[in-house]
Order: sequence, then structure tokens, then C-alpha cells
Amino acid sequence: METLLQVRVAAKRLVAEDIAAYELASVDGTQLQGFEAGAHIDVHVPGGPVRQYSLYQLPDASQRYHIGVLRDPQSRGGSVRLVDAVNEGDLLSVSPPRNHFSLNSGLGDAVLFAGGIGITPILCMAEQLAREGRPFQLHYCGRTLKRMAFLDRFDSVAFAQRVHVHVDDGAPEQMLDVRTAIGASAAERHLYVCGPSGFMNHVLSTARELGWEESHLHREYFAAAPVDHSADGPFELELRRSGRRIPVAAGQSAAQALIDAGVSISLSCEQGVCGTCLTGVLGGEPDHRDLYLTEDEQRQSFMPCCSRAKTPCLVLDL
Repeated sequence: METLLQVRVAAKRLVAEDIAAYELASVDGTQLQGFEAGAHIDVHVPGGPVRQYSLYQLPDASQRYHIGVLRDPQSRGGSVRLVDAVNEGDLLSVSPPRNHFSLNSGLGDAVLFAGGIGITPILCMAEQLAREGRPFQLHYCGRTLKRMAFLDRFDSVAFAQRVHVHVDDGAPEQMLDVRTAIGASAAERHLYVCGPSGFMNHVLSTARELGWEESHLHREYFAAAPVDHSADGPFELELRRSGRRIPVAAGQSAAQALIDAGVSISLSCEQGVCGTCLTGVLGGEPDHRDLYLTEDEQRQSFMPCCSRAKTPCLVLDL
């Protein structure tokens, strides 16, 4: 099992309408684990679920983790409980940073797209690219300025001229022209996008129409859309290393079946967006319902927290 870190809320402030920024410091003064842009931490919300939040600021002398949280009443309750009940001085349990949305190591141009609270990992990426002297453009989109966090940070950063803010209720000339913003694909160009699903799908589909290769398109979803489970049926999991066969009921996730059978498996978002429960598939055909794996990765892996099986049995690398 992963060792959790105990942190104290050193500061909390509102950075936009319904968005709070938290600074999390080590309780005992020990140095928190470092990370690179695109990383997130799992936050164990007191009395609530575990939720993933991107780190929006690179490590500095303060050795604190910085997260931004959108209070979303339509979510499963974690963000509401966190924003309403967790304040400066409170203690939280969090995971060490993990990164499923890292920057490509090449020196080519990067184009960054952020929609709403999706600015959190993208802001950190811009900071890292600027530190490394790498070329990039950042397009930050929102419905209205009052609901867009961290706008004040762009007033003083050295890369301010690379940031383009697009607001739905703003003047026509500042609206996002997504095809122009993406531009032509190139061997060293990479695109990164985070935000609401509709926004991300629009950016990614436009890039594909412009000839971008899938390996140059990088995304991170915060939540999955609701899934209709009415047609779900039972299936079996075969564990290759032990030969065990574990039944999965129609109303049960594959991950929960594994856990109930005593199989150790890491679990976090339970929506197929964070990559924590990634499991190798050696036989059978998964019914992929995640928002994490690429088409190539789906050929050999699946997310047991949300995905099921199209065949009577899946053979897992467990």
C-alpha cells in the first residue's frame, strides 16, 4: 500500500468564483517529494472520497504543494466538502505526486490549451517550459473572467506574452480560433489540453483533422461522463500468475471484485481518468470505458475501476 503524507493547510484563498487555492505544507517539517509539471496528488477528503488534484506550481523554496479546487455541486461531493469544510490549519492526508501527464522531453514547440479549472496542470507546464527556455503558446479559455483562476499570475510572469485568454462573453476578436491556435503538425511539436470533456474533445478532434499524430496529443480528464450500466453483464477474470478465476457480477466493478477476492490493487478515482489501477491484459477483449488509455495502450491494458469485458473472460497480468 502507498504511504500517505500528512500535510497542513498553510494557506487557503479564493482565486475565482467557486475556486479555492490551497497551499499544503509538511506537518513535521520534512521536505515534500519533488515533481515535474503535469503531476497530481490524491487528496483524502475528510469524511469523504479520494480525489485527484493537479499541482499548479513547481516546487520552490517553500516546499509546499499547491492545488486549485473547483467547488462543483454536480460532482460526487468531494470538491464541495473540501472547499466548504477544509480551511487553513487543518490537516489532510495526501499521496506523493504521480504524473500521467508529463511534458515531452524534446525541445520542440508546445501548444497548451486550458479550459476552466484545467488551467492547474497547464499553468505548471508553462512555468516549466519557460524555466527550460522552450518555446510554447498557452490558450486559456473560460466562460467569463470571474470564473477563471490565476489570471493575476500572468500579469507578472516573464512568459506573459505567450498567454492568450479567450472568454465566451468577451469581444469577438479574442475568441479562440482553434485551428489557427493549433497550427500545423511537426516532428517536434506537441499539444497538451486539460479541461471539460467537450472542450478537450473539440481541441483533439481538430488537431487530428489537421494531421496531428496521436502520439503528439496529450490530455488529462478530471472526470468521466456518466455511464449507462443497464446492459452490464457478468464475466470472469483469470489471474495468469496464480491461475485463479474471479467472477465479476453485473453490478460490480472488476476492481471491486479483485479487492473482495483479496487481490491487492491500487485504486483512486474509480472513473478511469487517473491511471492508478492500470492492469495488463493477456487474453480476452476488454470493454474500455476509461478516458486515460490511448488506442495503442488499450490493446494490452485496461482500467478495472470502470472497464468491463466483451468476452466471457479476461486474462490479467496479475
